[in-house]
Amino acid sequence: MLLNNILKEKHLILASGSPRRQHFLHELGLDFEIQLKEVEEIFPKELKETQITDFLAKLKASPFKNNLKENDILITADTIVWLENKAIGKPKNAEDAKRILTNLSGKTHKVMSSICITSLKKQVITNDTTLVKFKTLSQEEIIYYIDKYQPFDKAGSYGIQEWIGYIGIEKIEGSFFNVMGLPTHKLHQELLTF
Repeated sequence: MLLNNILKEKHLILASGSPRRQHFLHELGLDFEIQLKEVEEIFPKELKETQITDFLAKLKASPFKNNLKENDILITADTIVWLENKAIGKPKNAEDAKRILTNLSGKTHKVMSSICITSLKKQVITNDTTLVKFKTLSQEEIIYYIDKYQPFDKAGSYGIQEWIGYIGIEKIEGSFFNVMGLPTHKLHQELLTF
């Protein structure tokens, strides 16, 4: 049975301002409403890798907990880039984006996303990891990309679906859509069984 048939009595809420995540839900054929609530995205320092994204995806659901109705299903998500035992989030500005992309240049990093699905009765968290290898990027390429694409809303300062992905990514192991910010296959699977 198709997912949109299973969910037709449900009210799906996506708590994300990300145009990419909104596009994915639309492409999955789902009817949903966007609701945004501010959350300070701070995690305990001892957390590593998907523990961080799991924690933040769950944290993003917390302001909604008391307002959910019987047929509501809330979706929250978080993505980080993990390089050399450190989490890399969104850049603060162009200088920070340049520093991040220079660090990613010529190396393999992990992109980790977590999805938290919440209703009145239960909460499920799932995550996915993709390995991404960048070629050695020139400073000229990095500066051109930052100036033209302004990747300030993206973990790791890049969008795989943009120019930098076309010219810079040599290899990927795992879900392409996960690198864009949402492992759609995992979301689909979890919603089918939720």
